[in-house]
Order: sequence, then structure tokens, then C-alpha cells
Amino acid sequence: MSAPRVEAAEGLGILEPTCRDTAAHALTIVRDGVITGEGPTTKGRVHFSRSLDVDDATWCTRILTAAAVDDQPVSRAEAEALFEIAQAATERSDDGRFDDLLAKAVAHHAAAVSGLPVPPRNVALAPDTDIESWAPAYARGLNTEALEWVAAQMRGKRNTNRALIAMVATLVGVAALPLAQLPNVFDIGM
Repeated sequence: MSAPRVEAAEGLGILEPTCRDTAAHALTIVRDGVITGEGPTTKGRVHFSRSLDVDDATWCTRILTAAAVDDQPVSRAEAEALFEIAQAATERSDDGRFDDLLAKAVAHHAAAVSGLPVPPRNVALAPDTDIESWAPAYARGLNTEALEWVAAQMRGKRNTNRALIAMVATLVGVAALPLAQLPNVFDIGM
């Protein structure tokens, strides 16, 4: 993000999270900016409604890696807000940055609620960190309810996030779900 845009938004305390709840709220403000093309995250630039650009992805990263939440796992509310942003954006010009962030944030949440260790957010969610370097590669040990939640978030929605689809296909896999639910696995947006 360029300096003038950051400085213009610095006075907006709502975009500086103090906890995971305020981070989730700040992400809804980004979502609203993506939907309408207006608001504090779009000031000082041309932003079309229903579009997601590099600056929007930067806002999400900045919110999710703020010092106040960096050592806490990504919450379900934060992950849900990211899914809402993904659904709101019909046009993308972010070079895949948001999809990478979404996949990593969801993996961070699922691993943490399963009791697995996760690195600080500034490491796990960094664009130059490979998700494979810290995220679980298989379903064993993961919370089934968390996996079902992730699959439900993706089921029946327009989703082209290949990293997230691959992660869910690997994690949810045949081993994690009863056979009766297998038809639903194939409805996750592939």
C-alpha cells in the first residue's frame, strides 16, 4: 500500500485491531469496501464495486497480522469474514494475494482449533511462507467439526481458490468424513 493511503487511514482506529473480535470487524469493513467501492479502505483511489485489488489484500493482511493479534490463532469470525470477502469480489486484480491469505488463514484456524501448534500470524500468513511448511498435510489429528465447517464454507459457493480447494480436498479427504457425506465433498467448488 502506498504511503499516502496508509497515512490517510492511520487515524481510523477501527482498522487497527485490539483483539480477534475487532480484527473480524475490521475485515467486514474491507468486505463492505469491496462490495460498494466506498469506505475507509478505498479512500484516495479508484475502486470499483465488487472488485478486490492488491490494496484490499494488503488491508486484510495488515489487519490479520496486527501486533495485538499476531500471537493468537485466526478465529472463526476472522475466517468467516475472509470467506465473505472472497464471495463479494467478482473481479480480482490482486495477483492471487488474497487467495493465498485466505487459504493460510483457514489452515491456521483449523489447525489451532484442533490443538495443533501454529506459528505466529506474521510468519504463517506471510506471502513468502509456503503453507506446506507449517500447515497439517493430513486429516489425522484435526478437529472433525472444524473440517466440516471449512467444507461447508466452500460448498455450493463460487470459489476459485485453488490453494484452499487443494487443502480441503487433502484434509477433508475420505478419512475425515463418513461415507454418507462423500457426495458433499465433491461439491466444494472443484
